[in-house]
Amino acid sequence: MLSLHTSPLVQPGGGDAGGMNVYVRELMASLAHGGTDATVYVRRWRDDLPKRMTVEPGFEVVHVDAGPLELAKEELPEVVDAFADGVRAHLEIQPADVLHANYWLSGMAGHRLKHELDLPLVSTFHTLARVKAETGDAEPENRIEAEAAVIACSDVITANSVVEMDELVTHYGADSSRIEVVPPGVDHAFFSTGSRRGARQALGLGDEPVLLFVGRIQPLKGADVAVETLARLQMRGGQLPRLLLVGGSSGLEGDVEVAKLHRLIAEHGLTERVTMVSPQPHHVLSTYYRAADLALVPSRSESFGLVALEAAACGVPVVASDVGGLRTLVDHGRTGLRVPGRDPADYAAAVEQILGDQVFAGRLSARAVEAASSYTWTSMAARLRRVYADVSERIPVDCLA
Repeated sequence: MLSLHTSPLVQPGGGDAGGMNVYVRELMASLAHGGTDATVYVRRWRDDLPKRMTVEPGFEVVHVDAGPLELAKEELPEVVDAFADGVRAHLEIQPADVLHANYWLSGMAGHRLKHELDLPLVSTFHTLARVKAETGDAEPENRIEAEAAVIACSDVITANSVVEMDELVTHYGADSSRIEVVPPGVDHAFFSTGSRRGARQALGLGDEPVLLFVGRIQPLKGADVAVETLARLQMRGGQLPRLLLVGGSSGLEGDVEVAKLHRLIAEHGLTERVTMVSPQPHHVLSTYYRAADLALVPSRSESFGLVALEAAACGVPVVASDVGGLRTLVDHGRTGLRVPGRDPADYAAAVEQILGDQVFAGRLSARAVEAASSYTWTSMAARLRRVYADVSERIPVDCLA
């Protein structure tokens, strides 16, 4: 498994660590539990990291030296070749059967290694530049070109949802016969229903309604929409919920976005109603979900939307943007509500619809738990194990021929 830019050992919620970290960590652990030797190659980002680290039996992380320790994500394309060199040196001693690249940077390294080592390449992108561009988040042309090249030469591309599969075909001309839809899972041992009262007591909350946003603080995730939604609810009168924003600054615009949130909160007089919470250990998030009446997921784009799935597993209805994988995860009117566009007034109306009707909210909660039960990391690993076995028997795609 190639994960150049972010490590499964890093706590999600800030910096470049998010759902992909959870994806890699949980997938690799589940593969190891099923008897597959699972090794993740990550770029070394701290000098105190060991060369190799066993996370649990069968699951190992290898830190590869590639460029200066502290590099911004935008500088990482410059060290892709050094990373690929380090991975190749390790694979020449400890061979692998399949390469699985995550994100476009790892895809570039995997593309090169596929040809040099004659190994099948499975690619998962998590986000796509041309899809992000549609929402106003422009990405460098070199990323688009790299994604197109990796897609054209991958033996299998895994999509997190049917929507992402369609995006790969529409925006990149991907061969649909080489795309496998393999949704991520959720750890039901942590993310499950529980006492709302107990969760609120643990977090020092009262009996007031609670709205929850979980995610990195960057424009893509839409924390500002969550704050503006609360402001619209304030204008409508009635009992004003408390909003919890759980996450940290991420990316070049992260600090600017955090400052923007503080400004919006102050301008709307919401200082006493909004609580900003630093990134939490992943398993601790279940307490925040259980404490909430509903979760807000106002992302500009999402290939899947792990937060929405975790919330659903905890029995929390979701109000989400009508984009990407959220269209699959959030069954409108059945497990939550989807909102077209980004108008906070529309989000506020959706929130009121749920908070104002406890019977409806209870029905959403029960159905959300039922729907989430089919998503497990074990089933995902089993599906990918079949993909890996099948791709090893195929005639490889050769973009150099």
